Amino acid sequence: MGLIVAIVIVCAIVAIAYVGVAVAGLSALFGIILPYLALAVFIVGVVYRIANWAKSPVPFNIVTTCGQEKSLDFIKTNPIDNPTTRAGMVVRMILEVTVFRSLFRNSKVELTADGDLRYQWEKWLWIFALLFHWGMFFTLLRHFRFFMADVPGWVGAIEAVDGVFMVDLHPIYLTGIFMLLGLVGLLGRRLYLGKVRYISLLNDYFPLCLLLGIVITGMNMRYLTHVDINNVRELMISLITFHPAIPAGGISPVFIMHLALVCTLLIYFPMSKLMHAFGVFMSPTRNMVNDSRKKRYVNPWNPVVEFHYYEDYEDEFREKMVKVGLPVDKTIEEAAAEKAAKEAQLKAELGM
Repeated sequence: MGLIVAIVIVCAIVAIAYVGVAVAGLSALFGIILPYLALAVFIVGVVYRIANWAKSPVPFNIVTTCGQEKSLDFIKTNPIDNPTTRAGMVVRMILEVTVFRSLFRNSKVELTADGDLRYQWEKWLWIFALLFHWGMFFTLLRHFRFFMADVPGWVGAIEAVDGVFMVDLHPIYLTGIFMLLGLVGLLGRRLYLGKVRYISLLNDYFPLCLLLGIVITGMNMRYLTHVDINNVRELMISLITFHPAIPAGGISPVFIMHLALVCTLLIYFPMSKLMHAFGVFMSPTRNMVNDSRKKRYVNPWNPVVEFHYYEDYEDEFREKMVKVGLPVDKTIEEAAAEKAAKEAQLKAELGM
């Protein structure tokens, strides 16, 4: 049900954008006002979420690691999977962000008929995540050509490598295909695996469908329904230079459909699970050094507790304890003598 609702919402956004430009002539609304609004919501939302995370107290060492922790000198440690230094933590974080090291460890556990546990290779999530994230990263870099009057050389270099395969003298960008395959794989995994499908909700399906809509509309403009790239660049440059204007030649409704989906993603991003792109850097389970055996972590927010020791308890209830026959460490006479001795010593120290 969540998948159907997500598809309906994405299709409705595409239809509204197309009708709004092609029929109602609302090019300024969808081409100027909506992008500015989406960017403002994105920036404010991301800053708010990060500031909220930054205020969260983390008094304890709660780093999540694998491998052997540093303890005795003759036990070999794992300096990357279980970092005890800041340098090891940085290396671990880089591997986590770039190659999703924790996902690579994913394995499937099954209980056999004989009662034994069997571990199976389970790397599909890791593969699909790599395809999508790296495909999206290089696709975004290629899109810099639409925001600059002079295309930088590094953008041209990326396009040359990315479009090494050609069909009818037209380059086929591999990163776009990788991104599409990654999204289809991630969506298919949620539908195919029963346990994952059971816990999947609308907020799991909607980002995948939204990103798929962005990729499909983008590839449609690239390979099927061609749009005037000069008008697109003119619009984008006018937006980033804060001199917004719809090009004289107009703007294609097909591009507006793509742009509307991108703006929806920017608006939805701060309130969704997609914030993990920023949150991974602020997660104490990832950015902390695992030195809990070397350094003691004490919660500074713990309230002061006044302990009532047994000696105090017995001094308070000694007579009642003796009366009912309970054993005591000191008799009433011993306690009285000790108290008198302490008072005499105190008077002597004060010169009384």
